[in-house]
Amino acid sequence: MTAIGLAPARARRRPSAALVAGLVILGASLVLAIAPGLVAPYDPAAFDYRALLQPPSWAHPFGTDNFGRDILSRVIWAYRLDMQIALFTTLFPVIFGTAVGALVGYYGGIWEPIFGRIVDVVITFPFLVLVIAIVAVLGPGLFNMYIAVGAVGWVFYARLIAAEIKVQNRLDYAAAGRVMGYGDARIILRHLLPNTLSPVLVYWMTDMALSILLGASLGYLGLGAQPPAAEWGLLIADGKNFMSQAWWITIFPGVAIVLTGFGFSLLGDGVADLLRPDS
Repeated sequence: MTAIGLAPARARRRPSAALVAGLVILGASLVLAIAPGLVAPYDPAAFDYRALLQPPSWAHPFGTDNFGRDILSRVIWAYRLDMQIALFTTLFPVIFGTAVGALVGYYGGIWEPIFGRIVDVVITFPFLVLVIAIVAVLGPGLFNMYIAVGAVGWVFYARLIAAEIKVQNRLDYAAAGRVMGYGDARIILRHLLPNTLSPVLVYWMTDMALSILLGASLGYLGLGAQPPAAEWGLLIADGKNFMSQAWWITIFPGVAIVLTGFGFSLLGDGVADLLRPDS
């Protein structure tokens, strides 16, 4: 055996339409997140009492809110905060969950039932309810939201990677590595993990889409980002009392949430197609 731990050879595939579309949407989102000041036509926090609740027009393509703030500028600047939420709410869970799952899946033994009880406790309660409860105890704010999601979200990654590692550890190449005297760390890091990360990457893309929705939901409830920050959930909350007379305050941030989440979903589907083994 000349190459231990290598995944079965895959034929070269052209990127799928889903992957290309997802990259285009998220590429545009990243540009807006990195340099919103180059794209936004106005200061997102500037009040203009001469333009209160103005409908969409050439001057304000997305209209204005009850303080005369330009909705297009606020939606664009919100990309920076909401993309940050998507990354920071998932970064710790994917790293810590992968590490815990790899150890549990490889060593098993007494750690498996202990981990199983932790999983049972977490999945007994709805994810959103747990996060809201933790944030309510810690206090509103983005940092506390990251703590709440990290405290719960890692379990799902750990469960996924533990199952994958357990399957891979039974295959011949893992046994061959042990026979050749490779240490546990080398077998896990260089051979087992590379062959089990595909489903984690796909799940991560989906989780980032859900994290944007979660961040917007907590912002709407007053538990996430706090005013006067430009964040899609806060923008929707600002417009809830004006739906009958200024629908644009709520609709355009909602469209941004759906479009960005759709981009992550397309990217996840495209990555899954690209990494799927040949039959």
